[in-house]
Amino acid sequence: MTPAQPLHATAVAQWAPGAGWRAILISGPSGAGKSDLALRLIGRGWRLVADDSVHVFASGEALYAVAPETIAGRIEVRGVGIAGAGARDVARLVLAVDLGGPAPERLPEPESRMLAGRALPRLRLTGFEASAVEKVAAAIAAL
Repeated sequence: MTPAQPLHATAVAQWAPGAGWRAILISGPSGAGKSDLALRLIGRGWRLVADDSVHVFASGEALYAVAPETIAGRIEVRGVGIAGAGARDVARLVLAVDLGGPAPERLPEPESRMLAGRALPRLRLTGFEASAVEKVAAAIAAL
């Protein structure tokens, strides 16, 4: 197991029959919509792993996400404050979602993001798009 690497990101997980809990790591600059996208996914049955700060570590060939103890189970709801959320202690990462960059290409080539020496498939999105949740679902289904 590699030491945990702290990242400015948010992670949420979804239960998949036969695959267990699968998480996505949502990254981007402040205000790009990380927590907003996470809230919309949570509204569709996903569980919070960590908001704003995520510790990522490798074990075997997989990457995992966990929340720092000080923020576990809490998410920032912009304009409202800090709210409690049903959370997972740890979840296996399967996708990196990057927000706030240039508009994604219509048919992008597959990309990956290196974390703790492991490659994680990468999806670039505009976080506030109404279809962002469906795009995440389509990307996860394709894995």
